[in-house]
Amino acid sequence: MLEKEFIFFKEHKAELQKKYLGKTIVIKNKKVVGVYPSEADALQEASKKFALGTFLIQKITAKEKDYIQRFHSRVCLR
Repeated sequence: MLEKEFIFFKEHKAELQKKYLGKTIVIKNKKVVGVYPSEADALQEASKKFALGTFLIQKITAKEKDYIQRFHSRVCLR
């Protein structure tokens, strides 16, 4: 879905950390299209310009573990 945006992020992580450490960026079509102080601000502004599900919001931190999120659901499909 947003694989090309996440690959862009991983390939450019070092330069993005130098430039945007502590900020939240929006990536669309392998480009940084916005820089914001928080994830909420990024979502609010990016969703005004782009359809939901077409952009990646990424907080830029120095820790590798901050880039992995797991979501669990109690949904049972039959």
